[in-house]
Amino acid sequence: MGKESRVDIRVAIQDVTKFAGDALVVNLFEGTAPAGRRGRTATRTLGGATAAVDAALRGAIGRLIAAGELTGKRGELTLVHTHGMLPADRVLVLGLGKPEECTPDRVRTASADAVRRLRKIGARRVGTIVHGAGAGGLPPAQAAQALAEGAVLGAYRFLVYKPEEKERLAAPTLTILDRDPARRRPLTDGVRRGLIVAEATNRARDLVNEPGNVLTPTELARRARAQCRSAGVACEVLGPPALRRLKAGGLLGVARGSQEPPCLILLRHRGGRRGGPHLGLVGKGITFDSGGISIKPAEHMEAMKGDMAGAAAVLAAVCAIARLGIPLTVTGVIPAAENLPGGSALKPGDILRAMSGTTIEVINTDAEGRLILADALHLAGRRGATHLVDVATLTGACVVALGTLYSGAFGNHREFLERVLTAGREAGERLWPMPTDADYDELITSEVAEIKNTGGRKGGAITAAKFLQHFVGETPWVHLDIAGTAMADKESGVQARGGTGVMVRTLVTLAWSLAGG
Repeated sequence: MGKESRVDIRVAIQDVTKFAGDALVVNLFEGTAPAGRRGRTATRTLGGATAAVDAALRGAIGRLIAAGELTGKRGELTLVHTHGMLPADRVLVLGLGKPEECTPDRVRTASADAVRRLRKIGARRVGTIVHGAGAGGLPPAQAAQALAEGAVLGAYRFLVYKPEEKERLAAPTLTILDRDPARRRPLTDGVRRGLIVAEATNRARDLVNEPGNVLTPTELARRARAQCRSAGVACEVLGPPALRRLKAGGLLGVARGSQEPPCLILLRHRGGRRGGPHLGLVGKGITFDSGGISIKPAEHMEAMKGDMAGAAAVLAAVCAIARLGIPLTVTGVIPAAENLPGGSALKPGDILRAMSGTTIEVINTDAEGRLILADALHLAGRRGATHLVDVATLTGACVVALGTLYSGAFGNHREFLERVLTAGREAGERLWPMPTDADYDELITSEVAEIKNTGGRKGGAITAAKFLQHFVGETPWVHLDIAGTAMADKESGVQARGGTGVMVRTLVTLAWSLAGG
Protein backbone atom coordinates (compact mmCIF):
# COMPACT_ATOMS: atom_id res chain seq x y z
CA MET A 1 0.00 0.00 0.00
CA GLY A 2 1.54 3.30 -1.06
CA LYS A 3 2.33 6.02 1.43
CA GLU A 4 -0.14 8.30 -0.34
CA SER A 5 -2.94 6.03 0.94
CA ARG A 6 -1.88 5.94 4.57
CA VAL A 7 -3.26 8.23 7.27
CA ASP A 8 -1.25 8.47 10.48
CA ILE A 9 -3.69 8.70 13.40
CA ARG A 10 -2.95 9.36 17.07
CA VAL A 11 -5.01 10.11 20.18
CA ALA A 12 -4.29 13.16 22.34
CA ILE A 13 -5.91 14.20 25.61
CA GLN A 14 -6.18 17.87 24.83
CA ASP A 15 -8.59 20.80 24.73
CA VAL A 16 -9.87 20.96 21.17
CA THR A 17 -9.48 24.76 21.09
CA LYS A 18 -5.74 24.45 21.79
CA PHE A 19 -4.93 22.31 18.75
CA ALA A 20 -2.46 23.98 16.39
CA GLY A 21 -2.54 22.80 12.80
CA ASP A 22 -3.95 23.28 9.34
CA ALA A 23 -7.51 22.29 10.20
CA LEU A 24 -9.78 21.26 13.04
CA VAL A 25 -12.81 19.02 12.43
CA VAL A 26 -15.99 19.26 14.54
CA ASN A 27 -19.56 18.18 13.84
CA LEU A 28 -23.12 19.35 13.93
CA PHE A 29 -26.36 17.39 14.21
CA GLU A 30 -29.46 18.38 12.33
CA GLY A 31 -31.91 20.46 14.36
CA THR A 32 -29.25 22.24 16.45
CA ALA A 33 -29.73 25.90 17.36
CA PRO A 34 -26.92 28.37 18.17
CA ALA A 35 -25.79 28.43 21.80
CA GLY A 36 -28.22 30.33 23.97
CA ARG A 37 -31.04 30.19 21.41
CA ARG A 38 -33.75 27.67 20.58
CA GLY A 39 -35.76 28.01 17.37
CA ARG A 40 -39.07 26.37 16.58
CA THR A 41 -37.52 23.52 14.63
CA ALA A 42 -34.45 23.07 16.84
CA THR A 43 -34.38 20.09 19.19
CA ARG A 44 -31.13 21.02 20.92
CA THR A 45 -28.63 23.85 21.27
CA LEU A 46 -24.99 23.84 20.31
CA GLY A 47 -22.93 21.99 22.91
CA GLY A 48 -19.77 20.05 23.63
CA ALA A 49 -16.58 20.59 21.64
CA THR A 50 -18.39 22.30 18.76
CA ALA A 51 -19.80 24.90 21.20
CA ALA A 52 -16.30 25.47 22.62
CA VAL A 53 -14.92 26.06 19.14
CA ASP A 54 -17.87 28.36 18.34
CA ALA A 55 -17.13 30.39 21.46
CA ALA A 56 -13.48 30.73 20.47
CA LEU A 57 -14.64 31.90 17.05
CA ARG A 58 -16.86 34.50 18.72
CA GLY A 59 -20.07 32.84 17.54
CA ALA A 60 -19.14 32.34 13.85
CA ILE A 61 -20.63 28.83 13.72
CA GLY A 62 -23.79 29.98 15.50
CA ARG A 63 -24.25 32.81 13.01
CA LEU A 64 -23.97 30.38 10.10
CA ILE A 65 -26.63 28.20 11.75
CA ALA A 66 -28.90 31.19 12.31
CA ALA A 67 -28.48 32.25 8.68
CA GLY A 68 -29.39 28.77 7.45
CA GLU A 69 -25.97 28.22 5.87
CA LEU A 70 -25.17 25.46 8.33
CA THR A 71 -27.92 22.90 8.95
CA GLY A 72 -26.17 19.77 10.19
CA LYS A 73 -27.74 17.66 7.46
CA ARG A 74 -25.97 14.45 6.61
CA GLY A 75 -23.08 14.97 4.20
CA GLU A 76 -22.81 18.73 4.76
CA LEU A 77 -19.23 20.08 4.80
CA THR A 78 -18.68 23.69 5.85
CA LEU A 79 -15.22 25.28 6.02
CA VAL A 80 -14.71 28.23 8.39
CA HIS A 81 -11.49 30.28 8.49
CA THR A 82 -10.41 31.10 12.03
CA HIS A 83 -8.51 34.36 11.28
CA GLY A 84 -6.17 33.74 14.22
CA MET A 85 -8.94 33.21 16.80
CA LEU A 86 -7.83 29.56 17.13
CA PRO A 87 -4.38 27.98 16.72
CA ALA A 88 -5.82 25.93 13.85
CA ASP A 89 -6.08 27.76 10.52
CA ARG A 90 -9.52 26.42 9.57
CA VAL A 91 -12.48 24.60 11.09
CA LEU A 92 -14.39 22.01 9.08
CA VAL A 93 -17.92 21.37 10.36
CA LEU A 94 -19.38 18.01 9.38
CA GLY A 95 -23.13 17.50 9.16
CA LEU A 96 -24.10 14.18 10.77
CA GLY A 97 -27.86 14.29 10.29
CA LYS A 98 -30.23 13.39 13.13
CA PRO A 99 -28.52 12.15 16.30
CA GLU A 100 -30.96 9.24 16.70
CA GLU A 101 -29.81 8.00 13.27
CA CYS A 102 -26.11 8.21 14.05
CA THR A 103 -24.41 4.90 13.22
CA PRO A 104 -20.79 3.81 12.84
CA ASP A 105 -21.30 3.80 9.08
CA ARG A 106 -22.42 7.44 9.16
CA VAL A 107 -19.29 8.35 11.12
CA ARG A 108 -17.18 6.30 8.70
CA THR A 109 -18.62 8.15 5.71
CA ALA A 110 -18.31 11.59 7.29
CA SER A 111 -14.69 10.92 8.18
CA ALA A 112 -13.91 9.84 4.61
CA ASP A 113 -15.59 12.95 3.20
CA ALA A 114 -13.63 15.16 5.61
CA VAL A 115 -10.27 13.69 4.64
CA ARG A 116 -11.00 14.15 0.94
CA ARG A 117 -12.08 17.77 1.44
CA LEU A 118 -9.08 18.63 3.58
CA ARG A 119 -6.64 16.99 1.19
CA LYS A 120 -7.99 19.15 -1.63
CA ILE A 121 -7.08 22.32 0.29
CA GLY A 122 -3.65 20.98 1.25
CA ALA A 123 -4.31 20.43 4.97
CA ARG A 124 -1.64 18.15 6.43
CA ARG A 125 -1.93 18.51 10.22
CA VAL A 126 -5.55 17.89 11.21
CA GLY A 127 -7.23 17.61 14.59
CA THR A 128 -10.68 16.09 15.06
CA ILE A 129 -13.19 15.30 17.74
CA VAL A 130 -14.67 11.78 17.97
CA HIS A 131 -17.82 12.02 15.88
CA GLY A 132 -20.82 10.22 17.33
CA ALA A 133 -19.34 9.58 20.77
CA GLY A 134 -21.30 12.41 22.37
CA ALA A 135 -24.86 13.23 21.33
CA GLY A 136 -24.69 10.42 18.77
CA GLY A 137 -24.62 7.88 21.60
CA LEU A 138 -21.90 5.59 20.16
CA PRO A 139 -19.39 3.96 22.52
CA PRO A 140 -16.06 5.83 22.25
CA ALA A 141 -14.14 2.78 20.96
CA GLN A 142 -16.73 2.08 18.25
CA ALA A 143 -16.83 5.73 17.19
CA ALA A 144 -13.02 5.92 17.07
CA GLN A 145 -12.81 2.74 14.99
CA ALA A 146 -15.35 4.09 12.49
CA LEU A 147 -13.53 7.43 12.31
CA ALA A 148 -10.19 5.73 11.67
CA GLU A 149 -11.65 3.41 9.04
CA GLY A 150 -13.30 6.29 7.22
CA ALA A 151 -10.17 8.42 7.22
CA VAL A 152 -7.95 5.66 5.84
CA LEU A 153 -10.50 4.47 3.28
CA GLY A 154 -11.34 8.00 2.17
CA ALA A 155 -7.68 8.91 1.66
CA TYR A 156 -7.02 5.97 -0.64
CA ARG A 157 -5.82 6.55 -4.19
CA PHE A 158 -4.06 4.02 -6.43
CA LEU A 159 -1.08 6.01 -7.68
CA VAL A 160 1.52 3.30 -8.23
CA TYR A 161 1.79 4.25 -11.89
CA LYS A 162 1.29 8.03 -11.39
CA PRO A 163 4.23 9.01 -9.17
CA GLU A 164 3.90 12.72 -9.97
CA GLU A 165 0.60 12.85 -8.08
CA LYS A 166 1.79 11.14 -4.89
CA GLU A 167 3.16 14.22 -3.16
CA ARG A 168 0.28 16.47 -4.22
CA LEU A 169 -2.26 14.03 -2.81
CA ALA A 170 -0.42 13.07 0.37
CA ALA A 171 -2.83 12.11 3.16
CA PRO A 172 -2.96 14.15 6.39
CA THR A 173 -1.79 13.31 9.87
CA LEU A 174 -4.86 13.06 12.08
CA THR A 175 -4.98 13.74 15.83
CA ILE A 176 -8.10 12.64 17.70
CA LEU A 177 -8.74 15.12 20.51
CA ASP A 178 -10.56 14.39 23.76
CA ARG A 179 -10.44 16.03 27.19
CA ASP A 180 -11.26 12.93 29.26
CA PRO A 181 -8.15 10.88 30.21
CA ALA A 182 -10.39 7.88 30.98
CA ARG A 183 -11.29 7.66 27.29
CA ARG A 184 -7.70 7.42 26.04
CA ARG A 185 -7.62 3.59 26.21
CA PRO A 186 -10.93 2.88 24.42
CA LEU A 187 -10.16 5.52 21.81
CA THR A 188 -6.68 4.11 21.21
CA ASP A 189 -8.04 0.56 20.98
CA GLY A 190 -10.72 1.67 18.53
CA VAL A 191 -8.20 3.50 16.36
CA ARG A 192 -5.93 0.44 16.29
CA ARG A 193 -8.76 -1.82 15.13
CA GLY A 194 -9.90 0.71 12.57
CA LEU A 195 -6.41 1.11 11.13
CA ILE A 196 -5.87 -2.64 10.80
CA VAL A 197 -9.20 -3.24 9.07
CA ALA A 198 -9.02 -0.20 6.77
CA GLU A 199 -5.41 -0.78 5.78
CA ALA A 200 -6.30 -4.40 4.99
CA THR A 201 -9.14 -3.14 2.79
CA ASN A 202 -6.72 -0.84 1.01
CA ARG A 203 -4.31 -3.72 0.41
CA ALA A 204 -7.17 -5.59 -1.23
CA ARG A 205 -7.88 -2.50 -3.33
CA ASP A 206 -4.24 -2.36 -4.41
CA LEU A 207 -4.43 -5.94 -5.68
CA VAL A 208 -7.67 -5.35 -7.59
CA ASN A 209 -6.26 -2.21 -9.19
CA GLU A 210 -3.07 -3.87 -10.44
CA PRO A 211 -3.10 -4.65 -14.19
CA GLY A 212 -3.29 -8.24 -15.33
CA ASN A 213 0.18 -8.17 -16.86
CA VAL A 214 1.60 -7.43 -13.39
CA LEU A 215 -0.68 -9.42 -11.10
CA THR A 216 -0.49 -12.91 -12.61
CA PRO A 217 -1.39 -15.96 -10.49
CA THR A 218 2.32 -16.35 -9.67
CA GLU A 219 2.61 -12.71 -8.56
CA LEU A 220 -0.59 -12.97 -6.51
CA ALA A 221 0.96 -15.95 -4.72
CA ARG A 222 4.19 -14.03 -4.13
CA ARG A 223 2.32 -11.08 -2.62
CA ALA A 224 0.21 -13.43 -0.53
CA ARG A 225 3.37 -14.94 0.95
CA ALA A 226 4.74 -11.48 1.75
CA GLN A 227 1.53 -10.25 3.39
CA CYS A 228 1.13 -13.45 5.38
CA ARG A 229 4.73 -13.32 6.57
CA SER A 230 4.23 -9.83 8.04
CA ALA A 231 0.89 -10.79 9.61
CA GLY A 232 1.98 -14.11 11.11
CA VAL A 233 -0.26 -16.20 8.86
CA ALA A 234 0.87 -19.57 7.50
CA CYS A 235 0.88 -19.60 3.70
CA GLU A 236 1.33 -22.53 1.32
CA VAL A 237 1.22 -22.31 -2.47
CA LEU A 238 0.34 -25.38 -4.55
CA GLY A 239 1.46 -25.35 -8.18
CA PRO A 240 0.36 -27.53 -11.13
CA PRO A 241 2.06 -30.76 -9.99
CA ALA A 242 0.33 -30.61 -6.60
CA LEU A 243 -2.96 -29.63 -8.25
CA ARG A 244 -2.75 -32.67 -10.50
CA ARG A 245 -2.16 -34.89 -7.49
CA LEU A 246 -5.22 -33.33 -5.83
CA LYS A 247 -7.18 -33.87 -9.06
CA ALA A 248 -8.24 -30.23 -9.10
CA GLY A 249 -9.92 -30.59 -12.49
CA GLY A 250 -11.89 -27.35 -12.28
CA LEU A 251 -8.89 -25.11 -11.63
CA LEU A 252 -6.60 -26.93 -14.05
CA GLY A 253 -9.29 -26.89 -16.75
CA VAL A 254 -9.85 -23.13 -16.55
CA ALA A 255 -6.10 -22.42 -16.70
CA ARG A 256 -5.49 -24.51 -19.84
CA GLY A 257 -5.69 -21.60 -22.28
CA SER A 258 -3.04 -19.49 -20.56
CA GLN A 259 0.74 -19.75 -20.46
CA GLU A 260 0.59 -18.58 -16.84
CA PRO A 261 0.48 -21.57 -14.47
CA PRO A 262 -2.43 -21.74 -11.99
CA CYS A 263 -1.92 -22.11 -8.27
CA LEU A 264 -3.87 -22.70 -5.10
CA ILE A 265 -2.97 -20.41 -2.19
CA LEU A 266 -3.68 -21.83 1.28
CA LEU A 267 -3.76 -19.55 4.33
CA ARG A 268 -4.09 -20.57 7.97
CA HIS A 269 -4.59 -18.51 11.13
CA ARG A 270 -4.49 -20.79 14.15
CA GLY A 271 -6.25 -18.77 16.79
CA GLY A 272 -9.18 -20.85 17.99
CA ARG A 273 -9.64 -23.48 20.64
CA ARG A 274 -9.73 -27.16 19.77
CA GLY A 275 -13.27 -28.19 18.86
CA GLY A 276 -14.36 -24.58 18.32
CA PRO A 277 -15.66 -23.08 15.07
CA HIS A 278 -13.31 -23.16 12.09
CA LEU A 279 -14.04 -20.53 9.46
CA GLY A 280 -13.17 -21.36 5.85
CA LEU A 281 -12.86 -18.38 3.51
CA VAL A 282 -12.64 -18.98 -0.23
CA GLY A 283 -11.88 -16.23 -2.75
CA LYS A 284 -12.12 -16.36 -6.54
CA GLY A 285 -8.72 -15.49 -8.01
CA ILE A 286 -9.12 -15.08 -11.77
CA THR A 287 -6.37 -12.51 -12.34
CA PHE A 288 -7.71 -11.75 -15.82
CA ASP A 289 -10.91 -13.00 -17.40
CA SER A 290 -11.30 -12.75 -21.17
CA GLY A 291 -14.15 -15.26 -21.07
CA GLY A 292 -11.97 -17.91 -22.70
CA ILE A 293 -13.35 -19.44 -25.91
CA SER A 294 -16.72 -17.87 -24.99
CA ILE A 295 -14.93 -14.53 -25.25
CA LYS A 296 -16.38 -11.36 -23.75
CA PRO A 297 -17.11 -8.19 -25.74
CA ALA A 298 -14.08 -5.89 -26.02
CA GLU A 299 -15.87 -2.95 -24.39
CA HIS A 300 -14.90 -2.64 -20.71
CA MET A 301 -12.89 -5.87 -20.82
CA GLU A 302 -10.05 -3.97 -19.08
CA ALA A 303 -12.09 -4.14 -15.87
CA MET A 304 -11.66 -7.92 -15.90
CA LYS A 305 -8.30 -7.43 -14.16
CA GLY A 306 -10.53 -7.15 -11.08
CA ASP A 307 -11.96 -10.67 -11.38
CA MET A 308 -9.74 -11.66 -8.46
CA ALA A 309 -11.44 -9.24 -6.03
CA GLY A 310 -12.75 -12.16 -3.97
CA ALA A 311 -9.22 -13.51 -3.60
CA ALA A 312 -7.97 -10.06 -2.56
CA ALA A 313 -10.71 -9.77 0.07
CA VAL A 314 -9.97 -13.20 1.55
CA LEU A 315 -6.21 -12.60 1.70
CA ALA A 316 -6.64 -9.19 3.31
CA ALA A 317 -9.27 -10.42 5.76
CA VAL A 318 -7.24 -13.41 6.99
CA CYS A 319 -4.21 -11.17 7.56
CA ALA A 320 -6.35 -8.60 9.41
CA ILE A 321 -7.90 -11.36 11.57
CA ALA A 322 -4.40 -12.47 12.53
CA ARG A 323 -3.21 -8.91 13.26
CA LEU A 324 -6.25 -8.34 15.47
CA GLY A 325 -5.53 -11.58 17.33
CA ILE A 326 -9.08 -12.85 16.87
CA PRO A 327 -9.32 -16.19 18.72
CA LEU A 328 -10.67 -18.22 15.82
CA THR A 329 -9.14 -20.78 13.50
CA VAL A 330 -9.40 -19.54 9.92
CA THR A 331 -8.43 -21.28 6.68
CA GLY A 332 -8.25 -19.28 3.47
CA VAL A 333 -8.30 -20.97 0.06
CA ILE A 334 -7.56 -18.92 -3.06
CA PRO A 335 -7.64 -20.63 -6.47
CA ALA A 336 -5.73 -18.43 -8.93
CA ALA A 337 -5.65 -18.65 -12.74
CA GLU A 338 -6.11 -16.68 -15.94
CA ASN A 339 -9.05 -17.41 -18.23
CA LEU A 340 -7.81 -16.93 -21.78
CA PRO A 341 -8.50 -18.41 -25.23
CA GLY A 342 -5.72 -20.55 -26.65
CA GLY A 343 -4.97 -23.70 -28.55
CA SER A 344 -5.41 -25.84 -25.43
CA ALA A 345 -8.19 -23.77 -23.85
CA LEU A 346 -11.31 -25.23 -22.32
CA LYS A 347 -14.13 -25.56 -24.89
CA PRO A 348 -17.92 -25.51 -24.60
CA GLY A 349 -19.04 -29.12 -24.40
CA ASP A 350 -15.93 -30.30 -22.50
CA ILE A 351 -16.44 -32.36 -19.36
CA LEU A 352 -14.26 -31.79 -16.28
CA ARG A 353 -13.95 -33.83 -13.12
CA ALA A 354 -13.70 -31.64 -10.02
CA MET A 355 -11.58 -32.43 -6.97
CA SER A 356 -14.68 -33.86 -5.29
CA GLY A 357 -15.07 -36.34 -8.16
CA THR A 358 -18.15 -34.58 -9.55
CA THR A 359 -18.31 -34.41 -13.34
CA ILE A 360 -19.12 -31.03 -14.88
CA GLU A 361 -20.27 -30.25 -18.41
CA VAL A 362 -18.87 -26.92 -19.57
CA ILE A 363 -21.60 -24.99 -21.38
CA ASN A 364 -19.90 -21.58 -21.31
CA THR A 365 -16.20 -21.02 -20.64
CA ASP A 366 -17.02 -17.57 -19.28
CA ALA A 367 -18.70 -19.28 -16.32
CA GLU A 368 -15.23 -20.20 -15.09
CA GLY A 369 -15.26 -18.77 -11.58
CA ARG A 370 -17.58 -21.46 -10.26
CA LEU A 371 -15.28 -24.15 -11.72
CA ILE A 372 -12.26 -23.02 -9.70
CA LEU A 373 -14.40 -22.34 -6.61
CA ALA A 374 -15.76 -25.89 -6.75
CA ASP A 375 -12.28 -27.27 -6.07
CA ALA A 376 -11.48 -24.63 -3.47
CA LEU A 377 -14.70 -25.11 -1.49
CA HIS A 378 -14.20 -28.88 -1.47
CA LEU A 379 -10.62 -28.48 -0.23
CA ALA A 380 -11.66 -26.01 2.51
CA GLY A 381 -14.12 -28.62 3.76
CA ARG A 382 -11.43 -31.27 3.70
CA ARG A 383 -9.20 -28.95 5.75
CA GLY A 384 -11.75 -28.97 8.55
CA ALA A 385 -13.84 -25.82 8.06
CA THR A 386 -17.07 -25.91 10.07
CA HIS A 387 -18.39 -22.75 8.38
CA LEU A 388 -17.71 -21.68 4.79
CA VAL A 389 -17.92 -18.31 3.04
CA ASP A 390 -16.87 -17.76 -0.54
CA VAL A 391 -16.42 -14.32 -2.09
CA ALA A 392 -16.49 -13.96 -5.85
CA THR A 393 -17.12 -11.57 -8.72
CA LEU A 394 -19.24 -14.37 -10.08
CA THR A 395 -22.13 -13.23 -12.26
CA GLY A 396 -23.31 -10.31 -14.33
CA ALA A 397 -26.78 -11.52 -13.39
CA CYS A 398 -26.18 -10.36 -9.82
CA VAL A 399 -25.37 -6.87 -11.12
CA VAL A 400 -28.63 -6.87 -13.08
CA ALA A 401 -30.54 -7.95 -9.98
CA LEU A 402 -28.94 -5.69 -7.36
CA GLY A 403 -26.99 -3.02 -9.19
CA THR A 404 -23.78 -1.71 -7.65
CA LEU A 405 -24.98 -0.96 -4.12
CA TYR A 406 -25.62 -4.46 -2.75
CA SER A 407 -23.71 -7.72 -2.92
CA GLY A 408 -25.82 -10.86 -3.20
CA ALA A 409 -25.81 -13.36 -0.32
CA PHE A 410 -26.82 -16.98 -0.85
CA GLY A 411 -26.71 -19.75 1.72
CA ASN A 412 -27.76 -23.22 2.79
CA HIS A 413 -28.15 -22.49 6.51
CA ARG A 414 -30.52 -19.77 7.69
CA GLU A 415 -28.81 -19.02 10.99
CA PHE A 416 -25.35 -18.72 9.46
CA LEU A 417 -26.68 -16.61 6.58
CA GLU A 418 -28.25 -14.22 9.09
CA ARG A 419 -24.95 -14.04 10.97
CA VAL A 420 -23.18 -13.00 7.77
CA LEU A 421 -25.88 -10.44 6.94
CA THR A 422 -25.52 -8.99 10.44
CA ALA A 423 -21.75 -8.78 10.01
CA GLY A 424 -22.29 -6.86 6.80
CA ARG A 425 -24.63 -4.39 8.48
CA GLU A 426 -22.18 -3.82 11.33
CA ALA A 427 -19.31 -3.37 8.90
CA GLY A 428 -21.22 -0.95 6.69
CA GLU A 429 -21.23 -3.25 3.64
CA ARG A 430 -24.62 -3.88 2.06
CA LEU A 431 -25.76 -7.46 1.49
CA TRP A 432 -29.07 -8.73 0.16
CA PRO A 433 -30.29 -12.32 0.77
CA MET A 434 -31.17 -14.24 -2.38
CA PRO A 435 -33.17 -17.49 -2.76
CA THR A 436 -31.58 -20.93 -3.11
CA ASP A 437 -34.66 -23.12 -3.45
CA ALA A 438 -34.04 -26.70 -4.54
CA ASP A 439 -36.28 -26.15 -7.58
CA TYR A 440 -33.45 -24.19 -9.23
CA ASP A 441 -31.29 -27.33 -9.34
CA GLU A 442 -32.99 -28.64 -12.45
CA LEU A 443 -31.63 -25.67 -14.43
CA ILE A 444 -28.06 -26.93 -13.99
CA THR A 445 -28.77 -30.62 -14.48
CA SER A 446 -26.70 -31.97 -17.36
CA GLU A 447 -27.69 -34.76 -19.75
CA VAL A 448 -24.08 -35.95 -20.12
CA ALA A 449 -22.53 -35.16 -16.72
CA GLU A 450 -23.67 -34.79 -13.11
CA ILE A 451 -23.94 -31.02 -13.38
CA LYS A 452 -23.39 -28.26 -15.94
CA ASN A 453 -21.70 -24.93 -15.30
CA THR A 454 -24.51 -22.61 -16.32
CA GLY A 455 -28.28 -22.71 -16.28
CA GLY A 456 -28.92 -19.97 -18.82
CA ARG A 457 -29.94 -16.34 -18.38
CA LYS A 458 -32.91 -16.81 -16.06
CA GLY A 459 -31.87 -16.57 -12.41
CA GLY A 460 -28.21 -16.66 -13.43
CA ALA A 461 -26.85 -15.53 -10.05
CA ILE A 462 -29.00 -18.11 -8.27
CA THR A 463 -28.03 -21.03 -10.49
CA ALA A 464 -24.37 -20.10 -10.06
CA ALA A 465 -24.85 -20.29 -6.30
CA LYS A 466 -26.68 -23.59 -6.65
CA PHE A 467 -23.73 -24.93 -8.64
CA LEU A 468 -21.38 -24.02 -5.76
CA GLN A 469 -23.72 -25.58 -3.21
CA HIS A 470 -22.97 -28.98 -4.74
CA PHE A 471 -19.42 -28.74 -3.35
CA VAL A 472 -20.05 -27.77 0.29
CA GLY A 473 -22.04 -30.77 1.53
CA GLU A 474 -23.92 -30.05 4.76
CA THR A 475 -21.41 -27.47 6.03
CA PRO A 476 -23.07 -24.11 6.79
CA TRP A 477 -22.09 -21.97 3.80
CA VAL A 478 -22.67 -18.51 2.39
CA HIS A 479 -21.78 -17.37 -1.11
CA LEU A 480 -21.20 -13.63 -1.60
CA ASP A 481 -21.49 -12.43 -5.19
CA ILE A 482 -19.61 -9.12 -5.40
CA ALA A 483 -19.70 -8.67 -9.18
CA GLY A 484 -21.48 -5.33 -8.83
CA THR A 485 -19.63 -4.00 -5.79
CA ALA A 486 -15.98 -5.00 -6.32
CA MET A 487 -15.17 -1.93 -8.42
CA ALA A 488 -16.52 1.62 -8.40
CA ASP A 489 -16.46 4.19 -11.19
CA LYS A 490 -16.56 7.22 -8.88
CA GLU A 491 -15.67 8.30 -5.35
CA SER A 492 -18.54 8.04 -2.89
CA GLY A 493 -18.35 7.86 0.89
CA VAL A 494 -15.58 5.46 1.84
CA GLN A 495 -15.32 4.15 -1.74
CA ALA A 496 -12.54 5.23 -4.05
CA ARG A 497 -12.55 4.83 -7.81
CA GLY A 498 -11.42 1.37 -8.88
CA GLY A 499 -11.19 -1.55 -6.50
CA THR A 500 -13.35 -1.18 -3.41
CA GLY A 501 -11.96 -3.92 -1.16
CA VAL A 502 -15.54 -4.95 -0.49
CA MET A 503 -16.17 -7.75 2.02
CA VAL A 504 -12.88 -7.39 3.91
CA ARG A 505 -14.66 -5.58 6.75
CA THR A 506 -17.59 -8.00 6.68
CA LEU A 507 -15.34 -11.06 6.90
CA VAL A 508 -13.37 -9.60 9.81
CA THR A 509 -16.60 -8.71 11.62
CA LEU A 510 -17.91 -12.22 10.97
CA ALA A 511 -14.73 -13.69 12.49
CA TRP A 512 -15.26 -11.62 15.64
CA SER A 513 -18.84 -12.87 15.79
CA LEU A 514 -17.87 -16.54 15.46
CA ALA A 515 -15.15 -16.06 18.06
CA GLY A 516 -17.78 -14.76 20.50
CA GLY A 517 -16.46 -11.18 20.51
